[in-house]
Amino acid sequence: MLSSPDVPITTIRPARRSGLPDVRELWRARDLALILAWRDVKVRYKQSLIGIAWAVLQPLLTMVVFTLIFGKFAQLPSQGLPYPVFAMLNLVPWTFMAGVFTLTSGCVLTNRVLVQKVHFPLLILPIACILVPLVDFTFSFAVGLGITWWYDVAIQPTIVYAPLFLLMLGMTAIGLGSFLAVINVRYRDVPYAVPFLVQLWLFASGVIYAADALPEKYITIASLNPAIGAITGFRWAVAGTPPPSTTMLGLGVLMTVIFFFGGLWFYRRAEPRFADTL
Repeated sequence: MLSSPDVPITTIRPARRSGLPDVRELWRARDLALILAWRDVKVRYKQSLIGIAWAVLQPLLTMVVFTLIFGKFAQLPSQGLPYPVFAMLNLVPWTFMAGVFTLTSGCVLTNRVLVQKVHFPLLILPIACILVPLVDFTFSFAVGLGITWWYDVAIQPTIVYAPLFLLMLGMTAIGLGSFLAVINVRYRDVPYAVPFLVQLWLFASGVIYAADALPEKYITIASLNPAIGAITGFRWAVAGTPPPSTTMLGLGVLMTVIFFFGGLWFYRRAEPRFADTL
């Protein structure tokens, strides 16, 4: 039986398998991405005893520990800032990146029911992981600014550049997290490895020390980690500490692009096997 010319016909075609994100498809699914992201926010704080305060306590208590161990006893250099301010301005963006990375690495497994039963652009899963850490960042950054003001450190006009460094951290976390999300579909060891990787990454990212404290011969190698340049830049933007060097920033941006698009490419290529493997 032929369809009437007035009846709309929906044609389902195979998704492109070039490995590149389909921007139009993602834009059409933007409402679903927001729903999934907002669901994660509600689940995170539903029946929580102190709610959003967890977003503040994590970097705040870590800052206290770092100040006692690395500021008071180890007396690590802090680029002229009081060590609590130095540590807090490092921990706030770091916590954001670590949160995005952790959520992204498990995004496919967490949404296995949707992946197996509903057709939608699966690339929105890692992208949607950025909202919860962004909400947490908003509150912890406000506390970080309060601590900066308390110690009489002037907040610089360059703070307008802080979102650019936050974008670097988010893109890096989504790219590397997407790579682990694919591995997590097949091998369930990933959730056990992620906290260990995050801990190692923290010590390699200039959170407890200033990057310029590294020996000159190691700075180029350290700059291959985008987090060290982004955190240095974030601290400069807020408190006016020395900015990242051209080499550090250039390599950081380059590696951010490689990690982001490389991770999404790897994720896209693996998408057709998700439902069967899960």
